[in-house]
Amino acid sequence: MAGGSAGRVAVIGAGTMGHGIAQVAALAGYDVALVDAVPAALERAFERIRRNLDEGVARGKVEPTAREAALARLAAAPDVAAAVAGADVVIEAVPERLEVKRSVLAEAEAGAPAGALLASNTSSLSITELQSGLARPGRMLGLHFFNPVHINRLVEVVRGARTDESAVADAVAFARRLGKEPIVVADSPGFASTRLGVLLGLEAMRMVEEGVASPEAIDTAMELGYRHPMGPLKLTDLVGLDVRLDIATYLHARLGERFRPPEILRRMVAEGKLGQKTGQGFYRWEQ
Repeated sequence: MAGGSAGRVAVIGAGTMGHGIAQVAALAGYDVALVDAVPAALERAFERIRRNLDEGVARGKVEPTAREAALARLAAAPDVAAAVAGADVVIEAVPERLEVKRSVLAEAEAGAPAGALLASNTSSLSITELQSGLARPGRMLGLHFFNPVHINRLVEVVRGARTDESAVADAVAFARRLGKEPIVVADSPGFASTRLGVLLGLEAMRMVEEGVASPEAIDTAMELGYRHPMGPLKLTDLVGLDVRLDIATYLHARLGERFRPPEILRRMVAEGKLGQKTGQGFYRWEQ
């Protein structure tokens, strides 16, 4: 690749996950095009990336030269077609709605090179259903990153019913190039991580609802008692209560009553208490 680039990556969606994926790809040596339908979201994404890299430098985790090089590899694209042109890997990180993702993936596929790896960062939706309608479904799969992307090493590589083995191998190699630890899982509702993580989070919410303990106490129980790096309620705040509600609603329809969203979750979302991004969830957050 010209200029020593590892290749080109397009990230569609500049929100919580998208900006993190763009950051780690740029740090790994890829030229990255980031696109979002909302210009303000792009501005926030670049601000967060700069802040994350500055914190990495301050903590000795990122070399100052690596910070500058990563920022130089990042660019905002005016639209999806411009973002995916010439891309080796295309990753969508748009809201967790099946039809929205299918539309974005179809648009991305139409503009990307025929050999490009096409991936969804969905945490629960069926990869097989997302493949439906694509001209090259064999090159499409799930690449489920975890928040915060620049810290969490896990990536789920999700094989859809029509995913080629070569695409799986390419996705595993890409994840490792980003410094991540990939696991390959079958296309099943919630995959491996979300299915377990959401179930734990929903039960923690029910415990708050029932007055069993405070959010802080429940999270401390999991952090100290089970060595989880973060409790399920604090994690819910970081992911976004609205996102958790969408996922729980989907899993409830697919897997049954154990995934029914608790009333406390529905109420908090209706009240706009979505977690860190609104300043209030199960915890208060500085804006």
